[in-house]
Amino acid sequence: MTTAVREETSREAPGESAAPTAGRTALLTAGLAAALLLCALLAAGVGAYRIPLGDILASTAHRLGLGGHALDRVPESVLWNVRLPRVVLALLVGGSLGCAGALMQGVFGNPLAEPAVIGVSSGSAVGTVACIVLGLNTLGGWTAPVFAFAGGLLTVVAVYAMSRSGGRTEVVTLILTGVAVNAFCGALIGILLFIADPAAISQVTFWQLGSLSQATWGKVLAVLPFALAGLAVAPLYARRLDLLALGERPARHLGVDVERMRLALITVVALLTAAAVAVSGIVGFVGLVVPHLLRMLAGPGHRFLLPASALGGALVLVAADLASRTVAEPAEIPLGVVTALIGSPFFFWLLRRTRTRQGGWA
Repeated sequence: MTTAVREETSREAPGESAAPTAGRTALLTAGLAAALLLCALLAAGVGAYRIPLGDILASTAHRLGLGGHALDRVPESVLWNVRLPRVVLALLVGGSLGCAGALMQGVFGNPLAEPAVIGVSSGSAVGTVACIVLGLNTLGGWTAPVFAFAGGLLTVVAVYAMSRSGGRTEVVTLILTGVAVNAFCGALIGILLFIADPAAISQVTFWQLGSLSQATWGKVLAVLPFALAGLAVAPLYARRLDLLALGERPARHLGVDVERMRLALITVVALLTAAAVAVSGIVGFVGLVVPHLLRMLAGPGHRFLLPASALGGALVLVAADLASRTVAEPAEIPLGVVTALIGSPFFFWLLRRTRTRQGGWA
């Protein structure tokens, strides 16, 4: 365990009671859920064709058989064929990335772990790019997610194996391994682009920048099982992750099979990352920024951190996607560019903060 994690684990004041902590986490969870709902409604209505909130609610109620009324042909089509698939996909992708980041920080025992930073997203990207360039469609709409999952799983296993030393995962080794893996995956993508036709090159280039502009209900359905499976399994390991934060040896003495848990959660991380990358491209830093901010606000308890990170990740991505398509309207800024502009300075600050708290990397 790193010093940073021990400090994060002991952040709560010694005399603080459980009740205020529970109240604070409940308030934060409710606040995240409310903010997410409001942001999703705003994203559904704002754009080149504006749809009033009352019309959104009326059309949704009508579709659910709860009254309301259908809209005119144009707003109904814009809402249900363009806006809502994009909003739902942003919810799934953001929730998956946020939860994956929280899991990785818990599994690796440091606050710098994140799917994109250590190369998991790049591994999933290799699988997806291979599908695009080689024209693979063996599994229909499931082809890209399955290949993305395989690439992400291989990558995260490689990073985990190479970053461990003396029975623990070192921060510097983890980051440097991620740099190497990202470079290798970039080289593989470069080779695939070298043999690709111009149409595939254009598609891959746009996809790599990160975007949800091609969202459809078909893509939502293709990603939904992967995302729901990962999000459902993750909270089951909350207590064991809390015990792991005490150190590997104490966790084993308390009955946790550390290696089996890590392998299971590595698979969950690959599943969640693949679900996101396959449809959105590489969207970095969501899994780094969101869990760490929540940990600073409410402590390291994973019973709160895992679901809250999913909510927070969904909120960040819905807001970032809304900004990407409205800030430079009618042009659209790539989603990955927006999240990188926000996440890169935060990562730099976090890196310096962690190094200072540990007294240097040596």
